[in-house]
Order: sequence, then C-alpha cells, then structure tokens
Amino acid sequence: MRRLVLVFILLLAIAGLLGWAISQSAGYVLITYDRFRYESSFWVFLALIGCLWLLALAVHWVLGLLHVSGALINPWSRRHRERRVEKASRRGLRELAEGQWGPALGHLQLAAARDRQPLVHYLGAARAANELGEYAQSDELLQKAREREPEAALAIGLTQAQLQIARGQYVEARASLSALQSDHPRHPYVLTLLQQLYVQLEDWAALCRLLPELRKHRVLPPARLSELEVLAWTAAVEQAGQPSELTAEASLEALNQRWQTVPSAQRGEPLVVRAYADGLARLGAQAKAEEVLYAAIKRQYDDRLVERYGRVQGSDPARQLANAEGWLKDHPQNAVLLLALGRLSLRNALWGKARDYLEASLRFDHRPETCAELARLLAQLGDTENSNRLFQQGVGLLDRNLPATL
Repeated sequence: MRRLVLVFILLLAIAGLLGWAISQSAGYVLITYDRFRYESSFWVFLALIGCLWLLALAVHWVLGLLHVSGALINPWSRRHRERRVEKASRRGLRELAEGQWGPALGHLQLAAARDRQPLVHYLGAARAANELGEYAQSDELLQKAREREPEAALAIGLTQAQLQIARGQYVEARASLSALQSDHPRHPYVLTLLQQLYVQLEDWAALCRLLPELRKHRVLPPARLSELEVLAWTAAVEQAGQPSELTAEASLEALNQRWQTVPSAQRGEPLVVRAYADGLARLGAQAKAEEVLYAAIKRQYDDRLVERYGRVQGSDPARQLANAEGWLKDHPQNAVLLLALGRLSLRNALWGKARDYLEASLRFDHRPETCAELARLLAQLGDTENSNRLFQQGVGLLDRNLPATL
C-alpha cells in the first residue's frame, strides 16, 4: 500500500513538472526534406514519438500472439513436432518395458527419426526388433545409431553384444566384445559380459585368462570371484584331462601343461586337485594321481580327496593303505575315510580288514556305494543272503533321489 502511494505521488510530481515545463515554453520543431515539411511544437512532437512507440509495442505483442496461436493450431509446427516425438518416446519406452515389442518398435522408430538425441530410442527399437526375430532390422537400427551418434560407440557395441548373445550368435558376440575390450580394457560391463559368454561357451581356458582382469578391476564381489576362479580352473583342468585324438603321452603332456598354468593359490583347492588327479588316472598315470592326492591331503585333509584316494591305484598298495590308516587317528568316525580304507584293503586282498572298515563306515553313514562295496565283498566270501540285503539297501538309498513315477 505504501508503495502505491509513493508511485502515485511520483506520477503527480512528474505531471506537475511536465505541466510547468509546457507553460514556460511550447518549443518548436521543424523537419524538412526535399518537398517534405513538418513543423510543430516540441511537446506535440514528443507526444507523437510516444504514440509511435506504443503502437510498435502493440504490433509486436499482436504478432507474438498470432505466432503462438499458429503454433498451437498448425499440425506441422515445431511445437507440434516436439510434442509428437515426446509422446512417441514416452509410449514406446513404456511398451518396451511391458514387452509389447511391435508397438514399441513403431513408436521408438518414430521418436528416433525426429529426435535430436535418438540414441535411447534406437537402442530400444533394436531390442524390440530383436525380440520379434527381426535380426536384420535390429542390426540396421544399431547402424543408424552409430551414424547419428558416433560418440556412443561403447553403448551401441554393448547393446549389440547383448542382442547377439540373446540370439545365440556366440561367435559374433565374442568378436564384438573382443573389439570393445581392446578399446576399453578396463570397462567393468565389457569384462562382465565376456565372463558370462565364456561360461556359456564353456571356454574355460579363455575364462582363466580373463580372471586376473576381473580381479584387478574388481568387476565381481570377492566371494563370487573366488567361486568363479575355482569353477573355471576346475573345469579347465578337467577339460584338459579328457581323452582326445592325441596319443596318451600327448594328452598327458597337455594335462600337465594346463596344471602348470594353474595359479599357486588354486593348486590347493580340493576341487582343482581332484580334477587333476582324475585326469591323471583317466590317462593312465595312476601312480602320479596317488602322489598328487596324498600330497594335497597331507597339506589339508578333505573328504573329497580322501574318497578319490581310495579309488586310485598307486604303485605300492600296501604303502597307500598305510598312508590312509595314518589319517584314521584324527578322523576315527569319518565314513568317507573308512570307505576309502575298505577299498584299499580290498586292493591288498585283506578281506577281513576290508569288511571291518566297510561295516564301520556304514555305522556312521549309510551310503549307496558303501553298501555296494560291502555287498560285493560278502558275495565273494559266500555270504549271499547278507550280500543281497545290502544290495537292496543300496538300491533303496539311490531310489530316494530318483524322480517320482506316476
């Protein structure tokens, strides 16, 4: 309120000052040019200029109003185009999230063609086309994205690799990811996709070569990475220990070479050691397998290795039995160790000791393989009735894990 009073007083003062100036002198203005002649008082001239200025403001306002109205009415105006692009983008992204691939493809293509930043729309449209099985169109959309936004090559390449994996085009996906890795060797998602692809392909050797990069750049949580390392090296060693078209000597040499590439931290992992020992036994190096298992068990007792130790045939069965009996002091009630001792006693033709060990193993844990071993021994000793009973027990234990029948 006080401000309005001050403005009113100021206007009165200006009007009074202007009236006083006019009363003092009317002034005179003369403008001539060729035959044109204008003359008036100074104050009339000022009033004319003021009117022209107000008229210019009015014309400018009317033209601006007409422009806005035309933009709202004209369907081809820039404002309408922007609204159509925004609407197509919003609908297309929602349909993409809902799995409506056909409508999403149409709307996202429309938005991509008219948006100044079309990357998200092209990538979404490529995914929708891929889900529809239109692989050529999907690749074409990705190529258009490269042409429109070449600086987004990484995002486009990652999308292409994901779509190739989804199609089952693993060779192409591997080539795409290898190219991305050469350009972006530290990018976490590139490394993650490579790791997933190698697992899918069961290319354990390639995965083992990638593991140091995964650990260096902390791509996976430590616990998950440790599990992956054990899985990869176990599978790689197991793969190398399979019989092949090579000679037995060449296959054994390939297995030993693979074992030499295993990091020292993984050579103590029971699963990796067991895979190596299984490969040695499979390729005819039973004595070497026994030595590997014995050394690993001495470092760290593990039931999985002990079970294999009872199966493998070393160069000296008596010494092998003595080695296993040395572990019995610290593990007197271990069913796996007692089963291994029973098998080793069988190999040494110690039928009574083998029966004692196998029966002791069954007392602590009813395992199908223990029942089978003891049943076979009893049949050999002529105890057919107990042998048949144990075979039935073993079959019953196996039957628990079989799927139900109708």
